[in-house]
Amino acid sequence: ASSGADDVIDSAQLYQTTEDAIGDLQRVYAATARPRDMVKPVMPPRAAAHDMSQAFASGAAVGVLFGAERSGLDNDDVTLADTVIEVPLNPAFRSLNLAQAVLIVGYEWFMVSQGTADPAEDSATEKWRETGTTEPVSKEELLNFLTRLEGELDDCGFLLPREKRPTMVRTIRNIFQRARLTDQDVRTLHGIVSG
Repeated sequence: ASSGADDVIDSAQLYQTTEDAIGDLQRVYAATARPRDMVKPVMPPRAAAHDMSQAFASGAAVGVLFGAERSGLDNDDVTLADTVIEVPLNPAFRSLNLAQAVLIVGYEWFMVSQGTADPAEDSATEKWRETGTTEPVSKEELLNFLTRLEGELDDCGFLLPREKRPTMVRTIRNIFQRARLTDQDVRTLHGIVSG
């Protein structure tokens, strides 16, 4: 525990699943260096900090997933993220320990919050823009829809053969994660599945 960080430790919560931990968030980032067979935006930490700051300023609840010290994040956890944070490192030595990864992302967040990080240094910074009046969907509501959709796809025989189901589910989840859906979008998708 870091000196003086008792308020962080005291307010920490434990969850049984990653889905439960991110249920009330609208934007989730996954810090990982391992290449994944997924199509996701990838940002260096400074660009991600700017993106997070913009999302936070627009009222979105934002979180970052870090993996366990020994094994990192698994593919199912990365699937739940909107964006991957990747520290640009020597390709032969890409692995960071957990404390280093948290320190780098935390430092970039701090620099953005102090107004001392130059967003022009990272042209990869995505813009978070909302039009209209609907809110970004919470991860809980998105996961409720995805669970329902996967059940329907099981019932109609789409997710076959069974040994390919996990990969197919991750691909489908990634499609919807990239879309940055709103509450209204998900209500409409529920209606489509019901129809």
